[in-house]
Amino acid sequence: MTDTAVAGASADQAAPKRPARAARPAAKPHGQWKVDGTTPLNANETWKQEDNGLNVRERIESIYAKNGFDSIDGTDLHGRFRWWGLYTQRKQGIDGGKTATLEPHELEDKFFMLRVRIDGGALTTEQLRVIGQISVDFARGSADITDRQNIQLHWIQVEDVPEIWRRLEAVGLSTTEACGDVPRVILGSPVAGIAKDEIIDPTPLINEIAERFIGDPELANLPRKYKTAITGHPSQDVVHEINDCAFVGVVHPEFGAGYDLWVGGALSTNPMLGKRLGAFVKPEQGAEVWHGVTSIFRDYGYRRMRTKARLKFLLADWGTEKFRQVLEDEYLGYKLADGPAAPKPATPGDHVGIHEQKDGKFFIGATPLAGRLTGSQLVTLADTLEARGSFRLRTTPHQKVVVLDVAKEHVEPLVAELDELGLSARPSVFRRGTIACTGIEFCKLAIVETKVTAATAVAELEKRLADLADSGQLPQALSLHINGCPNSCARIQTADIGLKGMMLPTPDGDPSPGFQVHLGGGLASTDRDEAGLGRTVRGLKVYVEDLPDYVERVVRKFVANRAEGQSFAEWAHAAEEGDLQ
Repeated sequence: MTDTAVAGASADQAAPKRPARAARPAAKPHGQWKVDGTTPLNANETWKQEDNGLNVRERIESIYAKNGFDSIDGTDLHGRFRWWGLYTQRKQGIDGGKTATLEPHELEDKFFMLRVRIDGGALTTEQLRVIGQISVDFARGSADITDRQNIQLHWIQVEDVPEIWRRLEAVGLSTTEACGDVPRVILGSPVAGIAKDEIIDPTPLINEIAERFIGDPELANLPRKYKTAITGHPSQDVVHEINDCAFVGVVHPEFGAGYDLWVGGALSTNPMLGKRLGAFVKPEQGAEVWHGVTSIFRDYGYRRMRTKARLKFLLADWGTEKFRQVLEDEYLGYKLADGPAAPKPATPGDHVGIHEQKDGKFFIGATPLAGRLTGSQLVTLADTLEARGSFRLRTTPHQKVVVLDVAKEHVEPLVAELDELGLSARPSVFRRGTIACTGIEFCKLAIVETKVTAATAVAELEKRLADLADSGQLPQALSLHINGCPNSCARIQTADIGLKGMMLPTPDGDPSPGFQVHLGGGLASTDRDEAGLGRTVRGLKVYVEDLPDYVERVVRKFVANRAEGQSFAEWAHAAEEGDLQ
């Protein structure tokens, strides 16, 4: 045996030959129509293709409204009804500990939540009166202003839905695509067309999108929900960073007023903030650009897993450069101009208080408690406004109401009348900054109660922290967002104090409703240049009954320990964990 052979044998013994590595399995398709074809990859995609959700209206009117709840097909009930703004509501008396253990049909009642779609939040007093009377006649007086500018009614029976639609549509309102895997309500600046400092009036763009595309069968089967926000006001008052597609008013040095385009924002259990594409959208391009972004979502959005089906996941994989390139090359056929970012807001975006319009009249932003009103209050509000010469109002993305076109001599009398109705134009910092989702009272996903919790917390904090308010030590704005489950309908990750509902252990072993606490989140505002998510502290959880105690404690620590000019969010992110307990 030669030396070479011996050396080779030794090498073989030292490092035996490894078996070939098995080939990796092919990646599963995402269900992107333009990549993988349109074959459905889950049950939801199957029934959406079998019959467009918009088609269920005919069955509601001709069959279900006549034959009652028990006649409703299961797929229509739990799927297509959403395309017309209808969800079954939670059966009363089921505690939060059972939300995750009961089957959906065991949680639901034979009543519906009905969502009235209000694009741009724009209402006439006539429309408001109609919604209020529908509430009185069919919804046991319920009426909640949502943080997406809609009004939600509860206790609706399917037998009454055709008459409700008739009344709504007679005054130009609808529930079309208020829920479902569709383009939902278009958030719009509550001061569109009236603000003295407005960059551009978004009303024409909002109206064009709504008239051309809402109810279009070609856009009625998206991978998941799709949210739009459009503003021309420098306060950036439509929470654009958490919408799938958003247009923010800016002034281009060459082309004048138009929009900065954002895509891919959404919260829920996997929050992601929207991204600028760096593209400037001229006013006349707006509807076409919106349609292009929406079509990208339809054609390239992920459909295999619903937990990954929002536009934010596609944007995270593609990046902004590719997204813009696909938009321009495949859907527009032209390049968009590069454009500037909007500057930091100089005024609050909730529009609470009394403000002069560009025509010399005034608008009044007023605050209900966490968006909760009644049908009778809506009717009385319509009557009150008309008596003061105002025939227009807007709902806001902050669960507020903005009354338009008030003559100077009517401002103070109307402020007093609004206050008597439970709408404060000069609210405390806590009433102003608190929003809450529907909660366990009606929502099948909820774990804890929210609306009463919010009202109780506001009342307690106003009393307990009156000394700080009277001495001017409280911040001008402090947001408290209360959510009944992890899905973040109340935007908990973007609040100064965000509360995520959950069941918490107790010493006796019987779980009790409470919240996980998020601190220091926020969207672009007078206090911050850009949006940021809140901080979670390990083990920082609060029982519902202890919520006022906790908020009082953390606010007092903030006032005592903050640096000069430091906002609550800045302090919360910098503070030691012990200071946040």
